[in-house]
Amino acid sequence: MASAAEQLAANINFGSLTKSEDLMRRLWFTLGALVIYRLGSYIPIPGVDQAAIAQLANQNSSGILGWVNGLAGGALGRMAIFALNIMPYISASIIMQLMSTVSPQLEALKKEGDSGRKKINQYTRYGTVILAALQAYGIAIGLVGRGGIVTNPGPFFIASTVITLTGGTVFLMWLGEQITARGIGNGTSLIIFSGIVANLPSGVAALLELGRKGLMSPFLILGILVLAFAVIAFIVFFERAQRRLLIQYPKRQVGMRISQAESSHLPLKLNTAGVIPPIFASSLLLLPLTVANFSAGKGPDWLNQITAMLGHGKPLFLFFYAMLIVFFCFFYTSIMFNPKETADNLKKSGGFILGIRPGEQTADYIDRILTRITVIGAAYIVTICLIPEMLVGYSGIPFYFGGTSLMIVVSVTLDTVSQIQGHLLSQQYEKLMKKSTLRGQRK
Repeated sequence: MASAAEQLAANINFGSLTKSEDLMRRLWFTLGALVIYRLGSYIPIPGVDQAAIAQLANQNSSGILGWVNGLAGGALGRMAIFALNIMPYISASIIMQLMSTVSPQLEALKKEGDSGRKKINQYTRYGTVILAALQAYGIAIGLVGRGGIVTNPGPFFIASTVITLTGGTVFLMWLGEQITARGIGNGTSLIIFSGIVANLPSGVAALLELGRKGLMSPFLILGILVLAFAVIAFIVFFERAQRRLLIQYPKRQVGMRISQAESSHLPLKLNTAGVIPPIFASSLLLLPLTVANFSAGKGPDWLNQITAMLGHGKPLFLFFYAMLIVFFCFFYTSIMFNPKETADNLKKSGGFILGIRPGEQTADYIDRILTRITVIGAAYIVTICLIPEMLVGYSGIPFYFGGTSLMIVVSVTLDTVSQIQGHLLSQQYEKLMKKSTLRGQRK
């Protein structure tokens, strides 16, 4: 027999979605914010020759520049006000999370609750401004160094570019926070998601055009599309996979009432870190290489060689990308899930795992299980992200068919849909509670 929660979930449909005023308001707010983001990605910074910058973007479309341009929804290739996208904010978040594990002061702030979290968020915003200004300055210097792109090079162009690009990143940071608070889903992930999805139609058209011109075999195009659907199905399967630990609750007496022994499950997701590891890895790979790609050919020989080796499918790029993904899988999982805290909560509520003593042994057992499934989750993410990247480097297909972009799109979609279902479930629970209250008053 289905539980009450399952019965409520089965009744969720499009009609119940339209009847929820709060949810519809959140959805419209999210959609409006993403439309504003897409409009801003078409507003160019002043003093840049758009034809020259488009030619530069086409020349570097197969390297790290094309990769970042895909995450930014084409804003970098147009040198728009949102060219840096939200990557500086992600980099600042990484730095703050790393520092919170080694700094006693920041660790104490994390334990203070909402007030400490607000202070850490404020430090992250300051770090975002600093990183965005540094990256914007490097881009401005790189554009000036490549003759013909800037119409009127000089200190004024550099200052205006730094202010414009930094302001665009700060605005996106604020917009992402507003989506998270007043909309549906994670604002930062949705901004990256919308940039990738916006390029999909033109990407499919470009892929078909390559086949029409005979530059790519029709069988290869069909294989790429089949591979994309297979990767999507693979991602959905692993994102929903869980390792459930059986939790037993003994008989308890509350007042004059004795409750029966119960059993429950502690679900451990196979991929606890979600889409964060590839995004963080992409952000860290972007940080030192943004300027290097703009100044390619005019910098030191060693810098040009490193930039060349960090192209799609190159061994150095794949190695660093895989190592960063594995690191952030374990690092972010340790932040999201604390086995000791979970074991303490189970002990306080009287729950235990069969054959395991409550307390420290339970924490060790959960930690051991979590480590094993995180290894599988990290291997899954590395496989998803690296194999398509090798295909991109081998065949030169567009970026958005890569594993990272597909994983971001699928994961963000699943997370957003689950949040919508959560809002609808809570709404139905509220209606049931109101009905039961009214019936009680009538009686």
